[in-house]
Amino acid sequence: MPPVTPPPALAVTLGDPAGVGPEVAARAMADALARGPARLLAVGPARALARAAGALKLDLPLHPLRALAAGDPWAEAPPGALPVLDTAPDTPLPHPGAPTAASGRIALDALAAACDLCLAGAVAGMVTAPLSKAAVRLGRDDGFVGQTEYLAHRAGGAEVRMMLAGGGLRVVLATTHVALWQLPERITPEGVYRTIRLTRDALARHEALSAPRIAVCGLNPHPGEFGDEDAVRVAPAVERARGEGIAVDGPFSADALFARVREAGYDAVVAMYHDQGLIPVKLLAPDGAVNVTLGLPFVRTAPGHGTAFDRAGRGTAHAGAMAAALALAYRWASAPAAAGRAG
Repeated sequence: MPPVTPPPALAVTLGDPAGVGPEVAARAMADALARGPARLLAVGPARALARAAGALKLDLPLHPLRALAAGDPWAEAPPGALPVLDTAPDTPLPHPGAPTAASGRIALDALAAACDLCLAGAVAGMVTAPLSKAAVRLGRDDGFVGQTEYLAHRAGGAEVRMMLAGGGLRVVLATTHVALWQLPERITPEGVYRTIRLTRDALARHEALSAPRIAVCGLNPHPGEFGDEDAVRVAPAVERARGEGIAVDGPFSADALFARVREAGYDAVVAMYHDQGLIPVKLLAPDGAVNVTLGLPFVRTAPGHGTAFDRAGRGTAHAGAMAAALALAYRWASAPAAAGRAG
């Protein structure tokens, strides 16, 4: 018999310890371990994970580590135990329910440690539980924007895009957290073109789609009827990508496009701004949307929800999106570059 290929190793950050991150991470990892072999490494305060497992009444034996030795942490852990890279072994653990400077620092330290593991090749990817931007900024003054931007910076300034997947949709954003009045100047032919390219490359590499079909939303309602932004800023990007052999169409009116994406056979949609793209995904997958960062040198996924401080510590947090993020990270980390099927 040929040797069994072990599953890819993944780091799972616990997010803000005062939010639901430890609980959804504990539930998703426990379920994954119960289904079969898994090489998961929790990253964050082991006490937060133990507290969450207790609140959920989970049997989740932990093997805390202060550092990773040269050996294999999964081989070092007792059978059935989950290794935990404890990034805050001596720090007081914040209470669930409210963001603090301490909870922000703990969450960011875990994110940094997991990123370093990915960049060093110790793990194939990471799944990140939610953190609070406000909590991180309480203890920092360097303009922290979010996990996506932070990881891109640590990865050498990688050009990244946010993709939300769920409800049968994959939506990639040309811009993310931008005020509506700033959008026309932020949307450029080069930026839209690069978004189309990153979408095509990611689906070819991780989804075995050698020629994925991509639809592009316009910026304005009924593109072409209100202003020239779509003709000047979006359409040239579509034509350029199409000239390179990418199967892309648009710009389309978003309200009409999302109603027929699956029927029309599109594998992904490029949306111009945050709410245009995220509302359809979260409507169709309110408890299962997954945030994927395209363009990093490693796989990174996250649940498409926030810290939910008001639900933290009660053992009632819904872990569907975290479980979906973990499953997608496994699949993407396992996929070879596609020689692939046609889209």
